Amino acid sequence: MSPISPGTERLTELRCWQKCHPHLVDTLIAMAAFLMVVIGSATQPNTMDGRPHIGERELNSQTVVLAMIGCAALILRRRAPLPVLCLTTTVTVVGLMLAPNTGAPSDSRAPLAVASVIALYTVCAHTDRSMSWRAGAATVVAVTTAGMLFGARPWFAQENLGIFAWTGLAAAVGEAVRSRRAFVDAIRERAERAERTREEEARRRVAEERMRIARELHDVVAHHIALVNVQAGVASHVMDKRPDQAKQALAHVREASRHALDELQSTVGLLRQSGDPAAPTEPAPGLGVLDELVDSFHRAGMDLEVQGPEPGAPLPSAVDLTAYRVVQEALTNVQKHVGVRAHARVRIERSRQALEITVLDDGAGECVPPVESGGGHGLIGMRERAAALHGHCEAGPQEDGGFRVRVVLPLQPGAQKDARDGLP
Repeated sequence: MSPISPGTERLTELRCWQKCHPHLVDTLIAMAAFLMVVIGSATQPNTMDGRPHIGERELNSQTVVLAMIGCAALILRRRAPLPVLCLTTTVTVVGLMLAPNTGAPSDSRAPLAVASVIALYTVCAHTDRSMSWRAGAATVVAVTTAGMLFGARPWFAQENLGIFAWTGLAAAVGEAVRSRRAFVDAIRERAERAERTREEEARRRVAEERMRIARELHDVVAHHIALVNVQAGVASHVMDKRPDQAKQALAHVREASRHALDELQSTVGLLRQSGDPAAPTEPAPGLGVLDELVDSFHRAGMDLEVQGPEPGAPLPSAVDLTAYRVVQEALTNVQKHVGVRAHARVRIERSRQALEITVLDDGAGECVPPVESGGGHGLIGMRERAAALHGHCEAGPQEDGGFRVRVVLPLQPGAQKDARDGLP
C-alpha cells in the first residue's frame, strides 16, 4: 500500500471539515467577498505606471452598505440559492444605477458584482441544467447591461467587460461542476448497482451449489443406508432361527457401509481446494458402473431385471451421472418401501434426442419392519436433477399395483421440446 502524502491528507481533512460546517464556510466566504468588494472599490486599476493603487478611489458609505447587504446574503446561498441570487443581482444593479454617471475614478462600483458572481455559481452548481441556463443568462444580461449603461465610461471600459466575463465564467464553472457531480453520482450508482448484482448472483450460485451438494449427498448415502437398514432388519428377524442367514446379512451390512463411507469421502472431497492432494481423482459414477449397483441390490434380495441402452457414443457426463442417480434412488425407494423380495425392472432407452429411464416394481415383496425416519427427498431430488438438464420426471403408483418412475433427459439442446412431448 502506497503511503498517503501529507498534502492529500490535509485536503481530505479540509473537505470533511467543509461538509461538517457548511454555514461557517459560507460565513467565511461572505466575509472574504465583502473584503474583496471594499478593496476593489477603493483601488484604482488604471494608473500611469500600469500598477493598481489601493486607496486612490473614494469609498463612500453607500457602497459599503450595499456591499454588506449583498455579501451578507451569501451566508444563505446553500439554503436559498435563487433568492440569494436575485438579491445580490438587485444590489449590484442598484449600486451601478445610483452611481454618478460622470466617468470619474470614484464612480466605479463594479466590484459589487462579486456577490452576484458567487451566488450565480451556487445556483448553476446546485440546480438542473435548464434552471442554470436561465439564471445565468438573466444574471449576465442584467448586470452587464447595468454596468454598460450606468457604470464606467466608455461603455466598453474594462470594468464593464470584467463584469460580463466574471458572470459568464461563474455560470460556466457552476454548470461544469454540476455536470461533473452528476456524472460521478451516475458512475457511483452504477458501481453500487453492479456490486449488488454481483452479490445477488454470488448468493444465487451459493444456494444452487448447496442444493446440488445436498442432492448429491442424499443420493450417495441414501442407497447404502437403505441397504444397511434392510439387511439389519433381516438379520434381526432371522437371528434366532437361521443364524447363517443372519451372518450373511451382517456381512452385507458391513460391505454396504464400507461403500457408503467411500462414496461419502469422495463426494465430500470435491469440496476441497483444487490443489489439495487428497482431493478425489476418480470420475463420477455413471451407467458404466451400473452392474455394480445392480449387484448390490441382488445381494440385498431384490429380484431385478435390467434392460440397458444399446452401445453408442459416450453420454454427456451430466446426463450419465443423472441417469445413474435416478436408477439408484428409484431402486433404493423400492428396497425401502416394498421389501427384501421386491420385483423391479429397469429399462434404459436411448435415441438421438433423449435418454429415457423407466423403473417399475410390482409392489410385491416381503416387508421387514423398517426403522422409523422422517420424510425423504428422493423424488424431489430426481425431479430437480431432471429439471437441471431441461428434462422431465414423472413418478406415481400404477393401476395394477407397484410404482413407476420415468425420467426423460435430452441429449441435445434442440431435443428439449421433444423430451417434453414424449411424456404422456
